[in-house]
Amino acid sequence: MWYGKKGPMVDNNQFVETHAHIYSSKFKEDIADVIERSQEAGVSKIYMPNVDHESIDGMLELENKYPEYCIPMMGLHPCSVKKDFEKELYIVEDWLSKRPFVAVGEIGTDLYWDKSLFELQKEAFIIQCNLANQNDIPVIIHCRESIDETIEILEGMANAPKGIFHCFTGDVEQAKRIIALGHKIGIGGVATFKNGGLDPVLLEIDLENMVLETDCPYLAPTPYRGKRNEPAFIELVAQKISDLKNIPVSEVAQSTTNSALQIFKS
Repeated sequence: MWYGKKGPMVDNNQFVETHAHIYSSKFKEDIADVIERSQEAGVSKIYMPNVDHESIDGMLELENKYPEYCIPMMGLHPCSVKKDFEKELYIVEDWLSKRPFVAVGEIGTDLYWDKSLFELQKEAFIIQCNLANQNDIPVIIHCRESIDETIEILEGMANAPKGIFHCFTGDVEQAKRIIALGHKIGIGGVATFKNGGLDPVLLEIDLENMVLETDCPYLAPTPYRGKRNEPAFIELVAQKISDLKNIPVSEVAQSTTNSALQIFKS
């Protein structure tokens, strides 16, 4: 139960938002309304991935304002990995030593913008995977245009941590390799795009291997594509899975919520 403008509200469809950048400046003017819409849509928790040292304060402020609802992670995003990335990793490691976090994220690789930094991204990724193991927490993985490369890194590790492949946009075989590693696949707004290409994955892969996300403020689902995304839109992603698999939305909500809470141990 939670409280909206109309008083106590209950919804059988409880969702967990596993990936939301709601500390973004794009939410600066109306974050309270965004949170309220999220609650009214049935979102019971919002997990926030870190980007780099500049995003930490805003993320932790939201945690303080909405305790046990807005939940932070700690990590260095691959697009923030530069030649001096060790300085950023010192900050990540320091925060992980000072207080608990539910995951190391968002980490991984990205070959969309700059392929020349891949080896540095790989090094930072492996270091952070080891940090996750040391702290006994999962990883949240970014792999834009680099799914195969990222899978291969994990397959080559002696003790690869488990977690979520966030914003999955791959094919069925890639999804199966990820699941074999003990990871869930994060399904977001791309699943609702006309040419998103995820229908075969959603049909073939068991629901228990999926979790829901928005990656807001990015990648808003249809019919909001191109606009600011927000956690409340997660129900549109759930509806897409429901329609394709011909199962109730409540079943999607229950399975993905259970999987998310198991991953984050919360």
